[in-house]
Amino acid sequence: MGKIKRIGVLTSGGDAPGMNAAIRAVTRTAIYNGLEVVGIRHGYQGLINANFKPLKASSVSDIIQRGGTILKTARCMEFKTTEGRKVAFENLKAAEINGVVVIGGDGTFTGARLFNEEFDIPFVGIPGTIDNDIYGTDYTIGYDTALNTVVECVDKIRDTASAHNRMFFVEVMGAEAGHIALYSGIAGGAEAIVIPEIKGEADNLKEKLEGNNRRKKSSNIIIVAEGDETGGAMALAEKLKPSFQDYDIRVSILGHLQRGGSPSATDRVNASRLGVAAVEALLDDQKSVMVGLQNNEIVLVPFRKAVKLHKDVNRQLVDIIDILNV
Repeated sequence: MGKIKRIGVLTSGGDAPGMNAAIRAVTRTAIYNGLEVVGIRHGYQGLINANFKPLKASSVSDIIQRGGTILKTARCMEFKTTEGRKVAFENLKAAEINGVVVIGGDGTFTGARLFNEEFDIPFVGIPGTIDNDIYGTDYTIGYDTALNTVVECVDKIRDTASAHNRMFFVEVMGAEAGHIALYSGIAGGAEAIVIPEIKGEADNLKEKLEGNNRRKKSSNIIIVAEGDETGGAMALAEKLKPSFQDYDIRVSILGHLQRGGSPSATDRVNASRLGVAAVEALLDDQKSVMVGLQNNEIVLVPFRKAVKLHKDVNRQLVDIIDILNV
């Protein structure tokens, strides 16, 4: 493969606050290094449709504080096929794009890995998902903002829960990972958390909450990851309702508001760092790797590891929930 002169950048999968900061960093780092930049709209679908837009330094002005993604995002079934990836390759060749930065999660990196096994245009990934569930990096873009959004909501819910002697089951995102639930549970002073990584926790919940009831707690907040084994907050609340007649039991499903909003300072800074690192990785002839952060240092992680290995929650933090609710 020859010297890189023009790179593409796309966002794929679920949107996350801070993606725009990463797009900005990729664009301006490329320009700083004398490269041309092309924005690929609507993720991998944009590769197949050749939905390309040249980006200048001015194109990414006034976006660092905005949530969502200016390049839009989409899920693309066609890119999962060999034929679809071949169309994408031909479009990249025709546009003289020599390398691509992809911002997304597991599904995004899986597609990029397959593409790099078949074709010689290098892909480098930036982890962008509010779930913070990508192996090989301590941090993913959007997680910090989503976490702060959840904590703000939990604080407000506790105010009304205390005023009315209510038990609230608050469902947060995390279909396969409980990082948001765990951290927001500690930060919000939750009485319990239910996450996919801890099996059987729903069965222990009754005993824990009965202890709180004996201590005459005026409210109980239970944070439930949407992917827990009981079927979510609504199912769990129905299961426990007969045992807690003294409480007015309510359910609050936070849903997609966790994805939105202006990114936090942490998300803006880390997204900027990762954007710079992704372009530098392409210039260093890297391919099929994700740039990540470990112990606050930039690392390169092969897509193969990032998508195949599981990132567990911190088990010591799980114990903290119980310790702080004596």
